Amino acid sequence: MKKIIDNPNDVVDEMVSGMSKAYPQYIRRIPQTDALVRANEASMTGKVGLVSGGGSGHEPTHAGFVGKGMLSAAVCGQVFTSPTPDQIYAAIKAADHGNGVFLIIKNYSGDVMNFEMAMDMAEMEDIKVKSIVVDDDIAVENSTYTQGRRGVAGTILMHKILGAAAQNGASLAEIEELAKQVLPNIKTIAVALSAATNPETGKPGFTLKDDEIEYGVGIHSEPGYRVEKIKPANELVKELLGKLDNELKLDSAKKYAVLVNGMGATPLMEQYVFTNDLFNQLNERGLKPVFTKVGNYMTSLDMAGISLTMLEIQDDKWFEYLNTPVETIAW
Repeated sequence: MKKIIDNPNDVVDEMVSGMSKAYPQYIRRIPQTDALVRANEASMTGKVGLVSGGGSGHEPTHAGFVGKGMLSAAVCGQVFTSPTPDQIYAAIKAADHGNGVFLIIKNYSGDVMNFEMAMDMAEMEDIKVKSIVVDDDIAVENSTYTQGRRGVAGTILMHKILGAAAQNGASLAEIEELAKQVLPNIKTIAVALSAATNPETGKPGFTLKDDEIEYGVGIHSEPGYRVEKIKPANELVKELLGKLDNELKLDSAKKYAVLVNGMGATPLMEQYVFTNDLFNQLNERGLKPVFTKVGNYMTSLDMAGISLTMLEIQDDKWFEYLNTPVETIAW
């Protein structure tokens, strides 16, 4: 294993420290935690706070999306491990400015359990808290760390839409209702060329032969649904787009947002080749996305691969929220 690190046991602490030192205009570290909150507290005054988080190794998720117009705070657990309830609680307190806090939770058993415990702790202190559990991964129904579908890159679009709504003054109840409306319209699926290597163990999460790929893997190297010989990018697009079509029933009369997400070790060149094939195949279906993002947003350490997220935009307000300017590290 070759990594640019010091002690593997200190990797999260040192990463959080490095982020806060590099971008003090956006984030500051909550003392004695691995949680980060907006540096510009004035941007949260009178607003509902938004908090997300999870295991580290998915950067820039989640801390890269802390800032005006997106998250109020993010909690960084150990690598691929849920943050503890006390750290989540610290983030909730830092994000609360009197109008309540909304939690965006990826559907992993540890995350759901620990965020719910933190909610209970906050409510004992009379902080109003609501939440949504994002389960956008359509690859498999149940996986290594989940009951039901996993939460993956589509979570970023939830951050963006709810963040804009909160910045515009939406109430806690309004944000909860918006989240419930958006969630069933976000779908994601991935393909991997190689697994992530956890710096704390030094071992890859799975092994593929040099000429193999795996469809449907999770962001912690959880199993997918099929291993086969590697194919050209346009064949990968055809597979992933077909799976999304089965879920969303793609229709040329509807509007869609698209997120092409690198898994950590996939060059942007390859991501744009994939995007070119994607747009060609969407065009053949009479579809032209109204919003597109391409890049590394929800990674899995050094996994080589790509995920494709599509959101059916059922309300023009969602499109407006996706395009609202933000002040964050990564968006």
